[in-house]
Amino acid sequence: MENRILGLHHITAIANNAKRNLDFYTQVLGLRLVKKTVNFDDPGTYHFYFGNETGTPGTILTFFPWEGIGKGTNGSGLATHIGYSVPKGSLEFWKNRFQQFNVNVEEGEIFGEKMISFKDPDGLQLQFIESSTPDDRKVWTTDDIKDENALKGFHNVTLTLKKADPTIKVLTDILGYDLQKHEGERFRFATDSIETANLIDIIENDKIIAERNAAGTNHHIAFRVKDDNVLMEYREKVMSAGLNITPKIDRDYFYSLYFREPGGVLFEIATDNPGFTVDEPLNELGTNLKLPKQHEALREKIVEVLPKLS
Repeated sequence: MENRILGLHHITAIANNAKRNLDFYTQVLGLRLVKKTVNFDDPGTYHFYFGNETGTPGTILTFFPWEGIGKGTNGSGLATHIGYSVPKGSLEFWKNRFQQFNVNVEEGEIFGEKMISFKDPDGLQLQFIESSTPDDRKVWTTDDIKDENALKGFHNVTLTLKKADPTIKVLTDILGYDLQKHEGERFRFATDSIETANLIDIIENDKIIAERNAAGTNHHIAFRVKDDNVLMEYREKVMSAGLNITPKIDRDYFYSLYFREPGGVLFEIATDNPGFTVDEPLNELGTNLKLPKQHEALREKIVEVLPKLS
């Protein structure tokens, strides 16, 4: 098991306004701000990590809130929908809560699992799904959102593609996923290396419009591995399949590789180590602005240009 892909590590999306993004995910959805840092390549932009108490891989949704980037378009070549696992019976609670916050909700089912879908303030497509498999992940609770309703972490992520086959080959031959279900234009792939955050759905539709990657769309999805050794084994596998992949990159909280799969979606592979408590204690996660070492000397200048959050 240990040298396999362990489902999803995190998903990263784009927002248009830092304060609005922070407020929605912490106050409306009740997630913990696990890390407040900056985009390594653009330190005048925040990088927010939202998840459960410890920032367990498989619960982490991260954002680059690029102020004023404008609205993106969901389309082919993107991870178009993020599915969260919620406790059985909690969808009523969420429908009522979203009504209070003027969030429009649609009800539906995917492969027999009840769900509601809605958009965040930037138009990012989210789905809350009552998973049919037990999910005992520890949740982060707030005054309004208790254990019986709180988000467990990812259930699945949906890729929308013009042609599914080349991407399916990457999922099955390189990343170790197997086809679990297929209905119409939707395919579901699963890994049995872990019980949760282990599903990738593909919608194949050659008529779908091309994407514009800006606010309200996903930047990349990251698959999880145990450590650097396994990470580098996957680098060899991706290269052997004739795909371009980056060298190992130190992201302070994990080590990463990036490659674009044939359908256009940016894939990352990320390690569990060293984790989010490497630079601040568990009880203080997300309260301090943490900067990558290479930007620490510019802290004053960076703080000056970052958007105000309060």
